[in-house]
Amino acid sequence: MIDCEDRISHTQARVNAASQTGIELKRISPAIGVEVSGLDLRQPLNDEQAQELRQALVAHKVLVFRDQNITPAQHVAFSRRFGDLEHHPVLPQHPEHPELALLGGNNKIPGTENVYHTDVSWREMPSTASVLRCVECPEVGGDTVWVNMEAAYEKLPEARKQQIAKLFAVHDILPSFGARMTPAEQAQARGKYPPVVHPVVRTHPESGKKILYVNETFVTHFANFTSDFSGFRSANEIHAQQHDLMEYLLRQPAILEYQMRLRWQPNTIAMWDNRSTQHYAVQDYFPAVRRMHRATVIGDKPF
Repeated sequence: MIDCEDRISHTQARVNAASQTGIELKRISPAIGVEVSGLDLRQPLNDEQAQELRQALVAHKVLVFRDQNITPAQHVAFSRRFGDLEHHPVLPQHPEHPELALLGGNNKIPGTENVYHTDVSWREMPSTASVLRCVECPEVGGDTVWVNMEAAYEKLPEARKQQIAKLFAVHDILPSFGARMTPAEQAQARGKYPPVVHPVVRTHPESGKKILYVNETFVTHFANFTSDFSGFRSANEIHAQQHDLMEYLLRQPAILEYQMRLRWQPNTIAMWDNRSTQHYAVQDYFPAVRRMHRATVIGDKPF
């Protein structure tokens, strides 16, 4: 039997060469991302194609498909090949396909996704993957950056890895989405989506790789921080040490060597592994408009 590591290595070796399914992968950056050709997403995936894309997703973390003029129904059908789809509790939804969240502001209100984040990490079971289709984009600007958070963890100094090995962090929906809610809606969200605790270093369930899993959008604090200081220290000193560590970890996604950057065009689709990446939607195009449809595949509890 071929284990997951062998399958990933096999997929990496196939980059830039067409496979038996006709799928071809072309690397976007050394760290992360491939462009996928040889597929028409208006047509249903067969089992071999779905399996190959799944393996490519784990290996390369972001898959980009160009010139895919699909309908919302086809978007949902493609995404569902990778698991059940969630309904986002805050973002507006497509009127006929509630699995599709509608992203984008207008020429009066700029977008607010220009911060490094992992989608829905405030859920008890954050998503496996997201599938984002560009409906409308500005002539220039509005790129999205993705970050390889496996690489971010791997490049940490060994002392940092030891320091965070058993730490957990609190993820909360309200610091980000609370501003979009009335007080009554906030109270309802707090009851339905209480803060959750996830490991600072999670393990990818398919590859077994370690991932740095904190993001500045939804993480509020460590759940079990223990000071490195010996002896008596004031609460302020311990708080400062905790703050410095969190700030250090939250700076890691901004390291350019871990990134790729995508220039959108209408009917470009990006699919990313939400377990091993963060992303940042560059807000440099306002008051131009960028409109996107996003499907999100339900995941499992980080460990």
